[in-house]
Parts: sequence; C-alpha cells; structure tokens
Amino acid sequence: MNGHPLHPRMSGAAAEAARIARGVCPEHLDGPTPCTDFDTRALVNHWVLYTSHGLEHRALRTPLPEDLVARDFTTDAAWAAAYAAQLDRAVGAWADPAVWEGEVDLGGTPVPAETIAKMLIKEMVLHGWDVARATGTEVEVPDDLAELVLTVVEENAELYRQFGGFADPVPLPADAPLFHRALAASGRDPHWSPKQV
Repeated sequence: MNGHPLHPRMSGAAAEAARIARGVCPEHLDGPTPCTDFDTRALVNHWVLYTSHGLEHRALRTPLPEDLVARDFTTDAAWAAAYAAQLDRAVGAWADPAVWEGEVDLGGTPVPAETIAKMLIKEMVLHGWDVARATGTEVEVPDDLAELVLTVVEENAELYRQFGGFADPVPLPADAPLFHRALAASGRDPHWSPKQV
C-alpha cells in the first residue's frame, strides 16, 4: 500500500511537535506566547487537543469526546510523552490513503479530508513554533513542509482572520526564508520573543 504523498510531511511535523513538547518545563506554562489570547498552558492544551486527538478523530470520522475538550493535559507531569504517543496514533490513523479520500464533517459542513489534514498539519507546525518561541526551543521546518504550511495559510488566511484565528500579516523582506513567510502571512512576527511582552 503506497501512502498519501502528504503523509510523510504529517509524520515529520508530528515528530517535531513531539520534540518541542519535551522542551516545555512547568515554569514555562504561565508565560506569554505569540498567540496573545493564550498563555503557554492554554496554548499547549489547544495544541495537544487538536493536533493529536483531533487529528486521530478526524481520520476516524468521530467527534472529539467532551472529556478531552475540557481536559487540562498539563496537569499530567508526563503530558509530553502522552502527546508523543497520541501523535503516533493519529499519524498512524492517516497512513491508509483511503482516509484522505471523501469528506470530514466540520461543524455540520462537509470538508474534503485532504483539506482537513493540511489544516491540521498547519496547526501542528504553527502552534509548535508558538510553543517553541514561548519556551526558548529552536524549530526545524524543512522547506517542503514550510511550503505546504505557507500554501495552506495563504489559501485560508482571510477566513481565519474573520474568526480571529490570525492577526494581520506581518511585513517581511522579499528574500525572507520560506517558513518566516508562512509565519508572517498568519500574522506572526518571526522574531517574536517573550522578552517583547
């Protein structure tokens, strides 16, 4: 069985997310993030919920259980290891190319499964960067993954802005790196640091 061509990028994004999570310490959790509405704890909970549990449930076409939506994952000292294990399950659920076909219900609206997968990869990478910047961790995003994220951001930026998910784009030099362009298009300052807050 040959996998979907985007599955390796999903797998790579998940591995990087798991690595970033391992760098989060308890003292980081009350600190600021590039997402001004979230401190690090709230951001981590959002990230874990949608990019691991949500990713698996979208593949299975099942709703997220309410107990997961309400959970503070960070109260478990081993939350980063649990996140890594759940990411493995979620990526495994997308290993079958058939899962990428058809549609997924998104709040009563059918959306192509591949579109959902791309948006969740984008969430994994962008919020991974948010967590990394908040906690002083470096991020590794290869160009093929950065290109995918940039494309998804550009295709959906206005919709996200309507619902408050993205801020206005940040101006960048024309020769800015590909991933910086994706960050800036989503309203993130690629040079943000907690010291600016």
